[in-house]
Amino acid sequence: MSTSQQLAFQSLTLFNFTDCSRHRRYFVNFPADPYADSYPKLLPPRADASSAGVYPPYSDEWKAKTNEKRKRIAGIDQVELLHPELLADPDSRFCDFNGVRIHYKVCDAAESQSHDSELPAASFAKLDFPFILLHGFGASVFSWSRAMKPLAQLTASKVVAFDRPAFGLTSRDFSFANSSPTPDDGSRSLNPYSIAFSTHATLYFVDLLKARTAILAFCWFLVAVNSYFEAPERVAALILVSPAIFAPLLVDNSVEGFYSGRSKKIEGEASYSKALANLSQNAPNGEGVINVLNLLFKKALSAIIRSAIGVLLIRMAIDKFGLAAIRNAWFDPNQVTERTITGYTKPLRVRGWDKALAEFTAATLANVDALSKSPLSKRLREISCPVLIVTGDTDRIVPSWNARRLAQALPSSHLEVIKDCGHLPHEEKVEEFVSVVEEFLQRAFGGSEELCVPTVV
Repeated sequence: MSTSQQLAFQSLTLFNFTDCSRHRRYFVNFPADPYADSYPKLLPPRADASSAGVYPPYSDEWKAKTNEKRKRIAGIDQVELLHPELLADPDSRFCDFNGVRIHYKVCDAAESQSHDSELPAASFAKLDFPFILLHGFGASVFSWSRAMKPLAQLTASKVVAFDRPAFGLTSRDFSFANSSPTPDDGSRSLNPYSIAFSTHATLYFVDLLKARTAILAFCWFLVAVNSYFEAPERVAALILVSPAIFAPLLVDNSVEGFYSGRSKKIEGEASYSKALANLSQNAPNGEGVINVLNLLFKKALSAIIRSAIGVLLIRMAIDKFGLAAIRNAWFDPNQVTERTITGYTKPLRVRGWDKALAEFTAATLANVDALSKSPLSKRLREISCPVLIVTGDTDRIVPSWNARRLAQALPSSHLEVIKDCGHLPHEEKVEEFVSVVEEFLQRAFGGSEELCVPTVV
């Protein structure tokens, strides 16, 4: 047999190994290859391959495994998403506010004491200040679950934690875009994913508790500050937990002056948006062009985020970085338990969670743009209620130096940095967090002298 015939036999025989049945009709009457025994053979899959989860590519088992993986986000099955109330805990509560079904939980000190006789007595006489708690980005009421009872027992008052729209078990509402303001109350058309909505919801819970004032313990800096400016007489104190805001710089950066509480001058924010505003003032002819371009950019970006591509990108980001972000929020990622992972990923089982996150992202961009146009650094000096800023010394998400800078911008603030703690002191270091809050309340409402020196716990 010639060399060319041997090569033909070899190529056709190896082609047969691909098991492409649609081509076999061309090989039916072809002579057998006399050199077939000398060619390498394709081995069948191991008998234990299926039990080990290893399947040949493009086999039925491999396709099923791949499809199953595509239907999961951060380990949560996406085939059958549920209404949020079907995922509620026994102690979950729901209320309707401006067309949104808000999920919240209440911890009453009196009920806790009656059910648990081992709890210590309250450190203060009964305060008329209940706690309103709000989680941070990607979290929910679950993040306050370990701190609610100690805080309630601390002041012998009620503690309420609620889920901001787009998070937790609060309903995902998308009807606001098509609704119009009512004559009596224009807030009906308020975007539920905006800071303004969460601000009104905060004050709603103060009314729900039939309280005159309340202490706000928030991980959302802008919601906390806006709630104060909306109704300063309703806010007894602010507790800012690892506040995620780029704090304005001080004119005097002396550490000694900061610790003594003498440095309170605030430098104006030198943001890019403000630079554009100054440019517009100096060049009136270009002001209209800049405003139009800015408006078009915002609309285009908002449309992309809300589109199917934007929602898909959000799903991909949550799937790839979600679990890693949870562990990165802790000082010691090894202490993140399965209970914690389950609590944080539970909202991924809610119908419409991805679209709601897209709406929230678009609303956040609008909030940031509005923030850049307002003199926030000057308004911070108007906050007169006691303010506590708590952060971890190893916060990898919002560095602790940012909290120090924010403390300088708030004239009535007190900073506490908890040792060996990440971004979530109210979860990772519950006892230290409650102790810090107790000392703060003692200074603010206990009659003792207020301390101005930040300490490290």
